[in-house]
Amino acid sequence: MPDVYIICEGPTEVRFVKNVLAPALGNGGVFLHPVTIGSQRTKGGNVTCDRLYMNVRRQLHNNRKSYCTTFVDYYGLDSSFPGVEIASTTADLGAKARVVSEGFVAALRRTIEQEPLLRFIPYIQMHEFEALMFSDPAAFADSIGQPALRNEFAEIREKFETPEHIDNSPITAPSKRIQALYPEYEKPLMGETVAKAIGLPKIREQCPLFNAWLAKLENLPPLPA
Repeated sequence: MPDVYIICEGPTEVRFVKNVLAPALGNGGVFLHPVTIGSQRTKGGNVTCDRLYMNVRRQLHNNRKSYCTTFVDYYGLDSSFPGVEIASTTADLGAKARVVSEGFVAALRRTIEQEPLLRFIPYIQMHEFEALMFSDPAAFADSIGQPALRNEFAEIREKFETPEHIDNSPITAPSKRIQALYPEYEKPLMGETVAKAIGLPKIREQCPLFNAWLAKLENLPPLPA
């Protein structure tokens, strides 16, 4: 029964992993342990390659009988992050995520031995956590007490192939679209509530890259004792 440490971008992602993902995957024998980027003195966000690298290295070396993965947003990664510059030249969502993940693993490979890296599963959330909220626009609006926003959320969702395709400019990123319609939206307080209202099966159905990540975690083989 594998243990997986998930390096999360911030407290919202930690709560989502702890209270939504962990119970679901725990039923299948995969035990998730969310940790926030940084230390006890720092908060989440500000995802740089060096900062993420230090966290991945720490988890791989401190928990040698466990797997490690990441749960950070593509939105907000600057052009210096491995693979981002190349990813920006393609419209293919899967290719974007793959190029950034592969670029980060290549950067890790320069200083981390091969054996620990076999226990690392990179994941970049496209384009950010709030994209998952558009898996069910009606449930999203109702769960934040704003049923009048059902149609507006639905109109946003209908413009894109999947919620993960909702783009990542400073104006049109999922969180920016939400805040434009509902300035009172507070991610740390509402993210978990919305996710529970929508339900993990619906989110997985609507978000194929997110679903593929969870499927990998669900199928990890036990590590030698």
